[in-house]
Amino acid sequence: GLTRADSGSATIDGVDIGRSPRAAQQRLGVVPDQRGLYPRLTAREHIHYFGSLQGLAGATLDARIEALLDELEMRSLADRRVQGFSQGERAKVAIARALIHAPQNLILDEPTNGLDVMATRSMRGVIRELKRQGRCVVFSSHIMQEVGELCDRVVVIARGKVVATGTPAELLERAGTSNLEDAFVDAIGSAEGLG
Repeated sequence: GLTRADSGSATIDGVDIGRSPRAAQQRLGVVPDQRGLYPRLTAREHIHYFGSLQGLAGATLDARIEALLDELEMRSLADRRVQGFSQGERAKVAIARALIHAPQNLILDEPTNGLDVMATRSMRGVIRELKRQGRCVVFSSHIMQEVGELCDRVVVIARGKVVATGTPAELLERAGTSNLEDAFVDAIGSAEGLG
């Protein structure tokens, strides 16, 4: 990482991120909200570049790229520059980049933010497939329908503190409602939000 922790520790699959940062990074794929793509690179070049950063090379890297292009239905995008891609196309490149090294754990920051209906459906399908494969997927979302549909467990954070945790059903029961948005508002304590 760029900074050292002042205190405490964190582990990914039992690997301490402070003591073994490289080993921890290899267990994690990240898709940031802003995607962080280089406009002059093609989709394939992005995936290749990030695969090489993860230590993949040669036939192994090439095979992994080809598999992801098929899995994410990206063949038509593969050799086009990212500049000018739609939000959905950009999201696919970011997901492929995060999956290139086959991590068991993924962090997706607002994965459907800015996507149209079809791209949102596609992204949700990718998340379901990752879940089906037994991977740990942690994602942030303000779309409670998405949370209820995709999540096994929910953590509600307000003002930097965990204010509720549990399955969607447990949060609904605790709030005495059948609507996850109402349960969220109940957990944070204000119908107007934090402001």
